[in-house]
Amino acid sequence: MNFGHPLLLLTLLAIPTVLGLYRLASRRRMRYAVRYTNVDVLAAVIASGRPWRRWIAAGAFLLAVATLCAAVARPHVHRTVVSDNATVILVLDVSGSMQAQDVKPTRLEAAQRALHTFLDKVPARLKVGLVLFAGEAQVATPPTTDHALVSEAVDEADYFRGFGGTAIGDAIAVAVKVGLRSAGVQGKSVSTAPQSRNLASYTTATVRPASTLVSILFLSDGHQTRGILPPLQGAARARAAGIPVYTVALGTTGNTTLRGFPGGLPGNTAPSFGRRGLAPDPKTLHAIATLTGGKFYHARSAGAVQDAYASLGSKLGRKPGNMEVTDLFLAAAAGLLVLAGVLSAIWSPRLP
Repeated sequence: MNFGHPLLLLTLLAIPTVLGLYRLASRRRMRYAVRYTNVDVLAAVIASGRPWRRWIAAGAFLLAVATLCAAVARPHVHRTVVSDNATVILVLDVSGSMQAQDVKPTRLEAAQRALHTFLDKVPARLKVGLVLFAGEAQVATPPTTDHALVSEAVDEADYFRGFGGTAIGDAIAVAVKVGLRSAGVQGKSVSTAPQSRNLASYTTATVRPASTLVSILFLSDGHQTRGILPPLQGAARARAAGIPVYTVALGTTGNTTLRGFPGGLPGNTAPSFGRRGLAPDPKTLHAIATLTGGKFYHARSAGAVQDAYASLGSKLGRKPGNMEVTDLFLAAAAGLLVLAGVLSAIWSPRLP
């Protein structure tokens, strides 16, 4: 905790000063004697008193004064606060393999529910955009604070939209372009990845500090099969722009079936998708997250993908900062003053 006006904490010295004066006054001899004719009544009043009660009431009052003194100094606490103009670009794989049923009810439906969880968790003023991709990437909704609009676009996402492959690198590049535009960075050139396509050459590169308030949340369930940019070249563009990419690999293995796959009967198996089948590519997605400074999640169930998006929803779009809590101190002081008054009224001695 820190204070906007720390010198005003010197007002707390009033408390020990008052206590010292009270102590000094209590030691002074009484100059006058007061006669009380009814000794029995006086004895009853004194006997019914409990000294600790008045100390509790006095303690509540002094604590209220101390809290007010601290409030005058404008206290702040360290916590995560919502970044102004922060943007998150959701990137969702809608290729045919997203109809696989190893994640119930299907990979796509589990991902859609997780995206709704994310939208429920993020701050209201966070801008969220949606990019859908399969063989090519399309912007479903540009970044907006209208989360209901993004939610509708998530519900309308289906695997017919971009049927014919998985273009991971192109999808990341489109998300970077949309994110930079949202952050007000127009026409910013970003470098491409090294010529070598060895994963180690990417994952050992130094991550640049984020230069924008943009994050990308990327979900895919397969290997790259289409597109112009390889996945790690797309990730290199994100890294050059200072945009972290949080990746989610959805699915278990290729040994699963599809629901309602067009061009064939339900129950088509992995060999219909070639040598790699319906298995996700966690190695590549992990490398993308490492290269860009994001985080990788491997979701093998609907619950796991829900947990991943819930966790990210409570983190993305926020940054460490200070929040003023003067109002909380004032409320606490008011409550303590009321408590001290009530206790004094209840426990004060009364003549029978």
